[in-house]
Amino acid sequence: MNLWKLLNLSGSRKRDRDPLAHMTWASKSVSRSISRTGVFLKKQIWIWPVIATIVLSTVAFGVRSAIESTMKANLKSQLTTLLGVEVAMLKNWFRNQMSATTSAANNLQVRELIYQLIQFNEKENTATASPSDVNPNLKLRKQLGPIMTSHDYVGYFVADKSKRIVSATNEELIGQQGIPEYDAFINRALQGEPTVSPPFPSVVPMKDDYGHIKTGVPTMFVCVPVRDISFEVVAVLAMRIRPDEEMTRIMQLGQVGSSGETYAFNRAGLLVSNSRFDEQLILMGLLPDTDTSKSILNVLIKDPGGNLTEGFRPKQRRAELPLTHMVTSALTETKGVNVDGYRDYRGVPVVGAWTWLPQYDLGVTTEMDVAEAFRPLFILQWTFWTLYFLLGLSAIAIFIFTIVVARLKREAQKATIEARKLGQYTLEHKLGAGAMGVVYLGRHSMLRRPTAIKLLDVDKVNDGSIQRFEREVQITCQLNHPNTVAIYDYGRTPEGLFYYAMEFLDGINLQTMVEQYGPQSEGRVIRILLQLCGSLFEAHSLGLVHRDIKPSNLMLNRRGCESDVLKVLDFGLVKAIDEEKQANLTSANSLTGTPLYMAPEAIQSPNSVDGRSDLYAVGAVGYFLLTGTPVFAATGLMELCQAHIDATPMRPSERLKKPVSPELEAALLACLEKSRAKRPATARDLAHLLLRSPTAQDWTMEDADAWWGRHERGTGEVTPAASKLSESTVGSTRSSQFERTMVSNTGD
Repeated sequence: MNLWKLLNLSGSRKRDRDPLAHMTWASKSVSRSISRTGVFLKKQIWIWPVIATIVLSTVAFGVRSAIESTMKANLKSQLTTLLGVEVAMLKNWFRNQMSATTSAANNLQVRELIYQLIQFNEKENTATASPSDVNPNLKLRKQLGPIMTSHDYVGYFVADKSKRIVSATNEELIGQQGIPEYDAFINRALQGEPTVSPPFPSVVPMKDDYGHIKTGVPTMFVCVPVRDISFEVVAVLAMRIRPDEEMTRIMQLGQVGSSGETYAFNRAGLLVSNSRFDEQLILMGLLPDTDTSKSILNVLIKDPGGNLTEGFRPKQRRAELPLTHMVTSALTETKGVNVDGYRDYRGVPVVGAWTWLPQYDLGVTTEMDVAEAFRPLFILQWTFWTLYFLLGLSAIAIFIFTIVVARLKREAQKATIEARKLGQYTLEHKLGAGAMGVVYLGRHSMLRRPTAIKLLDVDKVNDGSIQRFEREVQITCQLNHPNTVAIYDYGRTPEGLFYYAMEFLDGINLQTMVEQYGPQSEGRVIRILLQLCGSLFEAHSLGLVHRDIKPSNLMLNRRGCESDVLKVLDFGLVKAIDEEKQANLTSANSLTGTPLYMAPEAIQSPNSVDGRSDLYAVGAVGYFLLTGTPVFAATGLMELCQAHIDATPMRPSERLKKPVSPELEAALLACLEKSRAKRPATARDLAHLLLRSPTAQDWTMEDADAWWGRHERGTGEVTPAASKLSESTVGSTRSSQFERTMVSNTGD
């Protein structure tokens, strides 16, 4: 009998004795504790409510502070990020408008007509115009008509260097000069800088959205310089936009929760985009009670001093009220964020982030009601107050609770001891843990073979995780390919613990292999990918998509005297195509998978993935094995996802700076195509492409045996460290030479 058997027998005898001794000691200890506690409580039972209140108050204060600081940090990040996105969208829209107007101003025919207009008006002013001179104004309108239609412009005007309007959609504007509302953006354009004006009330009558002709209609202009052949600015072209349509639409995209709002304001603190609370503003008397009332250019962002939605009414006129904290800060400090709370223009306490855009002379803010932002904190606060009240009602409840806790503690100790036995399996030691489960090394009481046993973490069990756990077992059991991890058994303990047993893998995952031993040879990469294709072809044939192919879910092992046998792990994210009920176990449109190996369609529309999405990941894994680096490197998740969507991967030969078989390189890059239609249709088709490579036979069984001989049993070699287990990983690499030797002898 070898050393391992002796250790095993002595260990099992010790395990047989230890629980009884431990149980006896625990029973006596708990009995004495309960007896002493009973005597103490009979004498000084009044102290328990005091102790409980002190402890609860301490916990409440600590928990509340921790939750509040965490919520504020998250809220600050959320508001700042949303504001950044909204500002970027707004700036992009401004740039598009300036680009379109600049293109119109640079149009040769438009420029010629503007030159003629300037000359025509100069002749009129000097009284030298002849009757034969034709005013080119109508020609310019006709020339600009298609441009205005394609970009939803509702008017235009042209002004010369003296700021005199020489052409306009509105006839009343022609001939006017130095209009104060136009001065700022005309001056910038005359200096050669395209610009977009902040919204302001129209100075001439025009139609509003309801067809009424009046002044004061919300207006903004895109104004660009018009240059002559010597590149000198001779005039400006301004296109009119309806800010209450496109700009308001962009602002209203930035809504956080049910009370969130993003809006723009000018230097006077006036709303220059529509509020989403127009109905409330009418009820508060801030807007006229008419069907055409809109908040844009009609509501001053002033602090009323109280919540108008709760009936508060200020005793000052709105014009005399101070600007809100947000506007004041934006005008003085340019940008800021406040998650402690301040009043908005309705007097509602809000949190928000803001920024001032000096280039466009307007500010943008995104806000959210404090009540919604900190609702969990308020609920927690009321919960603790309720507990204080209950503690004050009865000291007897504290005594009963103490006895129940002692009993539950004893039962929990028994359950912990019994949990080492799951049906016919005995748990030996923990291999690893993931987000939802724990994996143990176990042995069947009769077969005595090493088995990986996965249990759901009892602290994280819910109906959804149980369904997903059972679904993972059912799906994996359908797969019989030798390169797919095998399921042996499945069941529940009397305490309700879910578990399943699968083959124990004592190899090394591909992530660890590359990290420790570097890029792999072409022949070995092809051999690994061929096995992976075999496993996936079976899964795809059954209508299953893995969705999380990555190096850490692929393990190389020695199985049945063969080296380099690949096993595909972690079918926890697998999607059953055409099975809507199963597919819905993963949240709709949620991002599932590993971003380093995720196909573009898995990022953009997760519910549309198919087998070719797995093949994208296969190509990324092959790229990683061959080069030692992922396909794309990025500093953040968004940058990485964007790279998968539109970046072109560097060829492996360029990354390695040495030749790579063209056939292998072409196969990997075919998998990494952005369009699914350009990828191999099936895993078997990919296998055929890989076999075309002249290096496909370079890695022989002898090479594999030699590699495993060096790294598994050699002395002085670098050995694989225990790998991190993902949520569904079933095995682990060995952490030491001694442990590997023990495992290799367990089959005697």
